[in-house]
Amino acid sequence: MALISLKSLGVTMSAPLFSNLDLIIGAGDRLGIVAANGRGKSTLLRCLAGELDATSGDITRTRGLCVGHVEQSVPDALLDRSFHQVVADALPPEQLGSELWRVDVVLDSLDVPEDMRDRPMRALSGGWQRLALIARVWVTDPDVLLLDEPTNHLDLARISQLETWLNALPRDVPVIIASHDRAFLDATTNRTLFLRPEESPVFSLPYSRARQALDEVDASTARRFERDMKVAQQLRRQAAKLNNIGINSGSDLLTVKTKQLRERAERLEDAAVAAHRERSAGAIRLANRGTHAKVLITLDDPAVETPDGTLLFRTGKRHICQGDRIVLLGRNGVGKSRFIAMIRAAIAEPGSEESVKVTPSTVLGYSDQALSGIGADATPLAMVSRRFEIGEQRARSLLAGAGVAIEMQEKRIAALSGGQRSRLMLLVLRLLNPNFYLLDEPTNHLDIDGQEALEDELLKHQASCLLASHDRSFIRAIGNRFWLIEKRRLTEVDSPEGFFRSVAATER
Repeated sequence: MALISLKSLGVTMSAPLFSNLDLIIGAGDRLGIVAANGRGKSTLLRCLAGELDATSGDITRTRGLCVGHVEQSVPDALLDRSFHQVVADALPPEQLGSELWRVDVVLDSLDVPEDMRDRPMRALSGGWQRLALIARVWVTDPDVLLLDEPTNHLDLARISQLETWLNALPRDVPVIIASHDRAFLDATTNRTLFLRPEESPVFSLPYSRARQALDEVDASTARRFERDMKVAQQLRRQAAKLNNIGINSGSDLLTVKTKQLRERAERLEDAAVAAHRERSAGAIRLANRGTHAKVLITLDDPAVETPDGTLLFRTGKRHICQGDRIVLLGRNGVGKSRFIAMIRAAIAEPGSEESVKVTPSTVLGYSDQALSGIGADATPLAMVSRRFEIGEQRARSLLAGAGVAIEMQEKRIAALSGGQRSRLMLLVLRLLNPNFYLLDEPTNHLDIDGQEALEDELLKHQASCLLASHDRSFIRAIGNRFWLIEKRRLTEVDSPEGFFRSVAATER
């Protein structure tokens, strides 16, 4: 049974985000929506929720349908409310007295600890804020659930928990998920919509298999377009020859034949559909200046500690060598970010960490979760041109190539979208021309194309790196060494899969 039907739906801002979208959403659907940054995923969810009118087309909803929409950001008005209050406030006033138990049922289903429920939202991590927004919508008992980037700020344990929770929901409640998390989409969806400006294909497959099917369709369309264009060119050449012969001979028959050939060429050209070309959100390029040193960093069993001196773990004796792409594995709070900070300090101030020895030729490229390396108050143009002492024209060209449009280059960096700031940070890393990358959650805010481009660049340049990430697809693509932190020890493991399984098993 169709709960929501879309007919020829389209939304145009400065350019079409999507158009002629036909889609039926019914019971049992677990639909993933995939698109580049800023290409209409959130806009489509708002249309489905009835919060935004489309530019063209129609949306039909079953009478009385309740649509629950979980947006990306926490409204300011909720920040001073407690976790429990935020969820309870979503209930109709007449239910607050008799059905407050519903709040506890939902919080229990999401494994929210008792001591967390009375904390104000502004005191919660980004991951717990996301779960509060999901609980706030689910307590209203929606007929359709819309989720906008639900894994943002979640660690692997919370992502696994959310996957389990979603897969246990009643099957008659459709769930529509806009996400850049490939592994999460594979675990939670059975249909995939690739949102595009002209035609948006839908496949009854989870993301990875749908992506393969889409690539085959695009390749077939490209081949057919090239073939049709060649035939049209041949018809036009034949028409030109016949036209010349007809003019010289005065033959009416040849004139008619010439007209027919031209009309056939025009029909073929009009009917030919060019293969989809995604408008670039900006190229991601990295660099690797290289070094003759085989060993970049030597760890002589340093202790990684909290600011107050509490031991988190010891590393043992380890080496980070040229060509190593080491992924740190471990649950939140084990010390991954503290370890990365230690390595950074040792490179920035040689000798500051007695047990961490850095080869003098090591040049660092560092990015943290908050993208603090690009600040917030400067403009992209000022930051790039001054920091790297390049002219304005060169800076503008580099920024445009990285996805920071001309009109955004003189606005404050804080005004950029998350995807734009991530791409700006990666441009900075490229200009630093490092030979060792230290990356903490580098795929945050990047769309799938951006994630894949970053993977390609790290592999192409044989970049040496140490990174922490909650993106399972990225970890699998990039890592050639894996360091697991647990029980206050760092050990090397052959693969991340055992850690992924242990996290998933714990959260079930």
